[in-house]
Parts: sequence; C-alpha cells; structure tokens
Amino acid sequence: MRTAIDTNASFAWVREPEFTPPDDKDGGISACLLHEFTSPRAGELKALLETFLESIIGTVSATAGVVRLLSPDGRTLQIIGSVGLSTELQEEAENFVDLDCEISDIDALGHVVHASDISGCNSRQNCPYASCRFQSLIAAPLDLPGSSENILGVLTIFFDVPRHTASQAMNIIAAFAETMATTIQHTRDNRETTRIERLAARQGIANEIHDSLAQTMTYARMRVSLLKEAIRSGNQEMADKYVRDLDEALEIGQKSTRELIADFRCEMNTEGLSVALNDLTNEFRDHNDIELEYHNRLADLELPLEYEIQVYHIVREALTNIARHSGATHARLFVDSDFGYFVFTIEDNGSGAHTFAPVEGHYGVMIMRERAHQIGGRIKVESAAGLGTQVQLFFPEPPLDWRASNE
Repeated sequence: MRTAIDTNASFAWVREPEFTPPDDKDGGISACLLHEFTSPRAGELKALLETFLESIIGTVSATAGVVRLLSPDGRTLQIIGSVGLSTELQEEAENFVDLDCEISDIDALGHVVHASDISGCNSRQNCPYASCRFQSLIAAPLDLPGSSENILGVLTIFFDVPRHTASQAMNIIAAFAETMATTIQHTRDNRETTRIERLAARQGIANEIHDSLAQTMTYARMRVSLLKEAIRSGNQEMADKYVRDLDEALEIGQKSTRELIADFRCEMNTEGLSVALNDLTNEFRDHNDIELEYHNRLADLELPLEYEIQVYHIVREALTNIARHSGATHARLFVDSDFGYFVFTIEDNGSGAHTFAPVEGHYGVMIMRERAHQIGGRIKVESAAGLGTQVQLFFPEPPLDWRASNE
C-alpha cells in the first residue's frame, strides 16, 4: 500500500521502488525460488570481462578480481563482473572498493596503477568471516590509449600476500587493463554500429509503408472525383457511398501515418538506451520545475533494438504526463533488474487520481500497455488521490540467443 506523500519543499522519498515478479499461481513464490537457486544470466560483455579476470588471476597468482564500470551518468562505479569470490569474499571485496581501501572517488582515479596494503583497513574490522584473507590489492584504471579524459572503469585484483610481493605484478595487470579497456570500447562501438544499421533498416521499412500510404491517398483522390460527379448528377445515394469510402480512406491513412511516425522515425540516440534515457532526463530537467532523480543501476544495459525503442517511448510518455498532469514537485526514474526481469519505474509525488481507467488520455496508459505487450512486458500503475503515481514497466530478459536472431 502506498503511503501519503508530502509535496512541500522539504520532500524526501520514503523508500526505493519495490518490484514483485508476476506469478498467477502462487503470488511470485516460483519466481523468487527460480531467482534464488539459478545462476544469473551473464551478458555478452560481463562474460567477456570475467574471462579476462580468470586469465589475469591465473597469470599473477592472485586470489580474486573485480571489474567496475562507470554508470551511464558518470558518477558511480558499478561492479559488472567478478571472479574468485565466494558470497563472503564478495562482501569483503565490496567493502574494500566502497570504503577507504582503494581510491573510489571517480575524479581522483587518474590514470595510475596503484597497489594498496589492505590488511589494516577499517573495513577489515567489519568482516565477520574466517575467509576474509585479502592482504593487498592492485587497482588499474580502464582507459583507452591516448585518451586523457575518458575513463571506462577500474580493474581491481586482490592478493592474499603483502603489498610488496603483489606489486611485482603491477606492469602485467596494467597491460591487461589496457587490453580490457580496448575490448570494452570495441564491444560498445560494435553495438552502436549494429544499432545504426538496424535503425537504417527500419527506415527502409518506413519507406515501404510510405508507398502503401501513397496508394491510400490515390484511392481517396479517385473517390473525391467520383463524389463530385455524383453531386453534379444529383445522385444522393452514390454521393453518400463515396463520402463513406473517403472517410474510411482518410482514417486508414491517418492510422498509417501515426504508426509511421511513432514506430519507425524514432529520435532515440543511436548510442543506445542508457544514453537515450540520460538525454531524456536532462531534457525533462531543462523544461520543467520538477526535481527529477535518475538511477540507472545497470552499467551494461544491452537489449534488442525493438526493446530499446519501446522502452524509450514508454518512459518518455510517463515523464511527459508527469510534466503535464501530475502537479508534482519531485519525480524519479529507476532502471534495474531483478528476478530475471528488467524493471523501469517512473513515479511522482503529485496529486494522483481518484480512479485510473486504462484508456488513452491521462498518462496514455493504453498506448504504454500496447508497447509493453510488444516486448512481452507489462505495465503496472499505482495512483490515488494525494498519493502520487507510480508507473512500472517490467519484462523478462530476452532469450540468450537474441543477438543471433536479430542479425
């Protein structure tokens, strides 16, 4: 149940959005169990980076390794791959990279490989496990050769030997980091190229639709000529028929035009959904007096092009209606994944609504549901007077072979 929201200047969100996976039979229990006892699906880039980590750890006789990439907003580092970490060691490693055991301020990363003695770190005191054995680490920035500004992330390798022993591997790890950074950028460039090619293909389809629209318009013009003749000859019955034919042709033409504009001439940034959503939130802030928070927790958000386009339109529609109808002072957009679903949550602290009927109009929920259905997803809406509105889009992860089927 949603709690009442104070819309004054000192507004603060009570909690983060929650997601309950759908399950018509047992209220989500099956999905929870599936999520708990199956291995997470590794994306293409994640699997590639973890292969690199395995090679590095074996080469320098390290204990474990973690790769963190910059979030799309460039403000936080997110763990995207790790090797050699049990559940306990994963928590220990996160303590080290989040607290005072490693340079974690993005502005301070620089381009220097550094070794740290972490045996006496403050976070060591917070580790309750007997397996907490890290003694030192080597951190290397993931930046491209010849680039003095664009840092992609950080590679961190953990050792169970003292710093002076681990530091002998700094040059090797630096070489691996350089290769890894090049691979990350190459993977992203390939995605962008593929996305541009598919957008071009969609434009070709749009041209074909244009041809069918031209046929509809030709038919309409012919009916106009026949209508004129029927009026001139005083044939009211035929005149009424041609008016109906003309009205039907215009309706078909209008629908085709709307679909053409909405589905094929997409203005989404060709660099992908993460960048497009960042553009969308910046545009919202520039044109509205509503405080918008944007949290993208997926450092590597990769989806089929059709998914990206539909998600982009749904988020844009939700934000547009917050600006027009909500009367809100604050809004936020969360991008996350859980229980095998991608989850996009858009909510505001506005006036809400007494009722919420799934019809085109307020929040355009009908169109949003249709778009979600096209990618196997759903739209869940919570809205009531004085409680603000939450729109949540969720859909299952695409099949593992989606890249091959989209070539």
